[in-house]
Amino acid sequence: MENQVLVKHRFPSGQILMLIHGDLTTQEVDAIVNAANPRLRHGGGVAAIILRRGGPEINRESRAWLRTHGPVTHEEPAYTTGGNLPCQYVIHAVGPVWGGQGDEEAKLERAIIGALKRAEELELRSIAFSAISTGIFGFPQKQAAQVFFKVFQQYFMDSPESPLADVRMVVYDEHTTTAFDEVWTALEAKA
Repeated sequence: MENQVLVKHRFPSGQILMLIHGDLTTQEVDAIVNAANPRLRHGGGVAAIILRRGGPEINRESRAWLRTHGPVTHEEPAYTTGGNLPCQYVIHAVGPVWGGQGDEEAKLERAIIGALKRAEELELRSIAFSAISTGIFGFPQKQAAQVFFKVFQQYFMDSPESPLADVRMVVYDEHTTTAFDEVWTALEAKA
């Protein structure tokens, strides 16, 4: 699949945010963000594709992370090398499982912010996110799209000196792409 930029937004502080319909594992960025679970079991969805294309090193490093740090939280994502992927790192962010508990948006916000902060700790300049929690975790896609855009907007307003200059949201399937495109196009027009 060829990567197609659907929305491109420049924040006042200079960071570029792009919505891309394409393949996360082909992004030539410093890090990609995996939609992970707390035990870093990369068995399905985006995580399985990242593992398959990135190679066994990602799994070995994930197990080592768990032995050292324990289960991953929303606020503190894990990271591994990119293995065979064209990125230096994979940041493993744990998003919420949708279940009507009422705090899912806050948990998704913490997962996104945690990934951005981890990227800054690693002194990265570019990062590509998957649509965390919108697959098997069941988070409504349009609602997630709003959360992502607003978190990115607030984050770079609060941290204009962030070294992250290139931030991408990369979605593969048509339904998620359409949902994010509709929401982001409307929000970008208001920004």
